[in-house]
Amino acid sequence: MATNRTIIQYFEWYVEGTHVLWKKCAAQAAHLEEFGITDVWLPPAYKAGFMEDNVGYAVYDMYDLGEFEQKGLLKTKYGSKDEYLEAIKAFHDHNIRVLADVVLNHRIGADEFEDVQAVKVNPGNRNQTWSDAFTISSPSVFNFPGRNGKYSDFKWNHTHFTGVDWDNRSKQTGNIYRFADKQWAQDVSNENGNFDFLMGANVDVNHPAVREELEKWGKWYLDFTGVDGFRMDAVKHISAAFMKDYIRKMCAYKNNDFPVIGEYWHGDVNVLEQYLNQIDNSMRLFDVPLHFNIMKMSYADGNYNMADIFKGSLLQRRPQNAVTFIDNHDSQPGQALESFVNTWMKQVAYAMILLHKDGIPCLFYGDLYGIPCTRNIPIPRLRTLVKVRHDYAYGEQHDYLDHYDVIGWTREGDKEHPDSGIAVLLSDKRDGKKRMYIGKQFADMIFRDCMRKIRETVVIDSEGYGEFIVQGFSSAVWVTENAYEELVIHED
Repeated sequence: MATNRTIIQYFEWYVEGTHVLWKKCAAQAAHLEEFGITDVWLPPAYKAGFMEDNVGYAVYDMYDLGEFEQKGLLKTKYGSKDEYLEAIKAFHDHNIRVLADVVLNHRIGADEFEDVQAVKVNPGNRNQTWSDAFTISSPSVFNFPGRNGKYSDFKWNHTHFTGVDWDNRSKQTGNIYRFADKQWAQDVSNENGNFDFLMGANVDVNHPAVREELEKWGKWYLDFTGVDGFRMDAVKHISAAFMKDYIRKMCAYKNNDFPVIGEYWHGDVNVLEQYLNQIDNSMRLFDVPLHFNIMKMSYADGNYNMADIFKGSLLQRRPQNAVTFIDNHDSQPGQALESFVNTWMKQVAYAMILLHKDGIPCLFYGDLYGIPCTRNIPIPRLRTLVKVRHDYAYGEQHDYLDHYDVIGWTREGDKEHPDSGIAVLLSDKRDGKKRMYIGKQFADMIFRDCMRKIRETVVIDSEGYGEFIVQGFSSAVWVTENAYEELVIHED
């Protein structure tokens, strides 16, 4: 029986840095399965290059999963290697797939400096050089002495990178140095002229030894951890040709049953489609354009045309490639890409992505549990919405995207999922009602709002229509009486 998939991003940027997350994962796996989570995206599990409380994107050693005394600590921010493996096992025991966060673009926290000929480039146009070649003291030697060759004896030096953002001689911040004998990859984002370089020591994925090592690491990681798929970080900064080849090899190694999601942060769906064409549609992408649509709507005070909410989104243009989300660790308050959706709109937005037939939705840890350091509260009824998606959001969809302030759709349900069939109404301003077709099989049946904001019931007429209601600035999700009673039992 086919089941709707729902991902949870199981971290936020400021999540506790006391080595407890992997233990929390193991403890919460059963609960996540109970309310309908099918996939979990975990943060980078390998040793970071600086400071204990590091989210993991400042990659130092991808073979150190909290096993070796390196960079001043044994465990990572989230826990030890054994705790990580126990968390994965706990998810698998509860039928939840695990997606590992894979950061191939850069390395940070070099063990030694080396003299390298480099040119300084314009940070706003990386194709433009600001100097002739000169010698810098480059942070590009990675020997991993704490690991001492276990799992891999590969050691990195400047030949394996294309540039860095630090010269230990001048010690000036804000500079980018391209190595004089290297060029940036050309099949990357053209932001800033060429967006190959992001941070740290920029990995040269076109170097044969690097490609071999990254492929070896990927296979080792899959075997060692047992994860089920990859979330690929910062793909717009990595050669598209390399990425296509890398995904092909990883999928082949896993017999093609291998989900891959890419982070390409750009608000123009045409850019995302161009990238998908470059990689032969070999992965899904986060629907950043839809995120921005929702964010703009949430601050428009009702002056947003909700009928246009899906326009220009990946969900609309390439639904088979869309992973929809409301917020993540980059968009949350205090981060460089901050674009946080207004709290009042969160429940409406989650109803939108969780109950639509297209795309795979991704729930954000900070919305489920809150973000204490920025005083963002948990969003009510999220577990209910995920449960509705998992158990009842099936069958043909009928769209009613026909109003400036109130939109909706219905799902007819199917025989495979008992009591399935739902009606969804969303408002960004005023109270509203809409007569919507849900199916003649529901004639004379009663539907109730499982968001528990509308007390009235709706009776479906002999033609399969119901007049459904929503309060202003909120969502209403209508389910059968049997489904409603089941959902009350499993309430947040």
